[in-house]
Amino acid sequence: MSNMASKDQPVCQIFSFQDCKMSPDPVFELPAQCVTPTAAPIVIDNGSFQTRAGWAAPVAEFDSPRLLFRSVAARSRGAARSETQIGNDIPNLEPLRWLLKSQFDRNVVVNFEIQELILDYVFTHLGLSSEGSVEHPILMTEAPCNPLHCRQMMSELLFECYRVPFVSYGVDGLYSFFHNNNRRSLQRPNTGIILSSGYHCSHILPVVNGRLDALNSKRVNVAGSQAASYLQRLLQLKYPGHLAAITLSRMEELLHGHSYAAVDYHEELEKWRCPEFYEREVHRIQLPFSGKVPGGCVSAEERQERRAQQLRRLQEINTRRREEKLQQDQERLDRLLAVQELLEDGLLDQFHKSLMELNMDSAEELQSYINKLQLAVEQGRLKLLQSDGGEGKMEVSELEQPVDEGDGVALMDSDFPEDPLSEKSAGVVQPAFNMAEYHQLFVGTERLRCPEILFQPSLVGEDQMGLMETLQYVLARYTPEQQEALVSNVFLTGGNMQHPGMKERVERELLALRPFQSHFKVTMATRPGLDAWYGARDWALEHPAAAGAEGWISRQDYEEKGGEYLSEHCASNVFVPMKLAKPVPVRPSEPPVALQSLTGTSAAGATVTVAPAPSLFTDSADVNMAAS
Repeated sequence: MSNMASKDQPVCQIFSFQDCKMSPDPVFELPAQCVTPTAAPIVIDNGSFQTRAGWAAPVAEFDSPRLLFRSVAARSRGAARSETQIGNDIPNLEPLRWLLKSQFDRNVVVNFEIQELILDYVFTHLGLSSEGSVEHPILMTEAPCNPLHCRQMMSELLFECYRVPFVSYGVDGLYSFFHNNNRRSLQRPNTGIILSSGYHCSHILPVVNGRLDALNSKRVNVAGSQAASYLQRLLQLKYPGHLAAITLSRMEELLHGHSYAAVDYHEELEKWRCPEFYEREVHRIQLPFSGKVPGGCVSAEERQERRAQQLRRLQEINTRRREEKLQQDQERLDRLLAVQELLEDGLLDQFHKSLMELNMDSAEELQSYINKLQLAVEQGRLKLLQSDGGEGKMEVSELEQPVDEGDGVALMDSDFPEDPLSEKSAGVVQPAFNMAEYHQLFVGTERLRCPEILFQPSLVGEDQMGLMETLQYVLARYTPEQQEALVSNVFLTGGNMQHPGMKERVERELLALRPFQSHFKVTMATRPGLDAWYGARDWALEHPAAAGAEGWISRQDYEEKGGEYLSEHCASNVFVPMKLAKPVPVRPSEPPVALQSLTGTSAAGATVTVAPAPSLFTDSADVNMAAS
């Protein structure tokens, strides 16, 4: 499917940006059904693009997430906690883009201060007003092959800060996989391979006999955020005059509403060379603009009115300058007259001293200055009287000459030049400037170039394999029988998989990868962006939280086994315990002591370094196990 328009569609397709403004989420009341008879779990799909939160309760009104908001916080340096805006409290992201902070680095949570703000927002808007604790189990999604340090910090935040009774972690792609398999009534345990593409990363997740094979899971560092940035760069290079209007939020809107994945990329590009195809398929995006054209045609009445307004403005400017100059001359004249009075009173010493201050040599020079200033003051008063009596009427000959010093104001502004051609007959036809078309973005091949980076990361400068090459690499690590089982259930999920034509493109690529006459089946998630939350909710309803229950970590487990502990279940990561060396600080007065092996139960000044257990992740180049 190439999402091509049919011949009966209009030739010119013009769209406009929605520029949707977010409205603040309401603060819900805590439902009684979620408290009695037992506390219902809170399901949080902690996505790098959007957070989705709701209740896992067998009630119809809780069948969908109650909160959906962007996983960002607008927080300036030094801002108080109460001043931070979260998610939908930010009506427009663009003015605050430089203030936005996320809890994620790629697809892993590393900024736990922002994560705490996100959790505060979720609990408050779900109606949990209890101070100091949350009495509901928490089910939260995490990244595939999540580093132990990140899980340890998340568990510490939930158990120590919120004092939750139980926590469960699972992978969003696996929740979506099992949710859709249940809807299709597939027999468990399920085997298949998941292609998940979100905002920051894409993943290849093989599932064998209902469990994630973490050893062969792979990550591709290309997803929706790179596609939006690529589209922004393409359009800014194409339309340098509209840089300010080509914002990242608008590019995300274009990506979600106008892009499609080409079944055959090069063949599709050849189609765009045809002018008729281009005119039929190009999407013209109308930018907002003002209909007033600078320097456009104006009538004689409008031109005369503008000229009259300009004359009045010039008169006011000249009058104000005359008043200021008259005041300055009067003050200087009063000072010189005061000096002359000293001579008349016989105070010669003070008179000569004042002359030196005025930089004058004799009384005759003083008298000459006084006469000139008296004449200037009289002329200034006369001109003021004439301008007041004129009541706004000014002679052009007067305006064309400087009235006084500093009065050199031009007669006409450059905005309204005298155009002798405008006085000609109105029958002269002048070419009309289409302002609306000038403010249009023609989105053509960009519609398929941006989703293509998922299959060709080299388009954006990423030196790594594309999604299907990585899939071929993963399949090559299995036996032919296992490969047949995996490709019989290829599952596509994640928000970046929603482009039209994505399923057909994957099928075409698999047809080229697999042996001749081999069978495979590709399935798209029913709701690629939301099925992770629905799958997590279904799992929480099937597995009630209890001490020792599969998939749930109790507070006792956290205290005994550490924050990195994970209770495995069908949709979780694989837990590989690692013993980490914790350095002991050496006293300043003593030299460093070499590490020794302890034989007793306790000793001072030494630590035990235990070799890490074999990890399923050591063969994955894209997964780093972080230790604290």
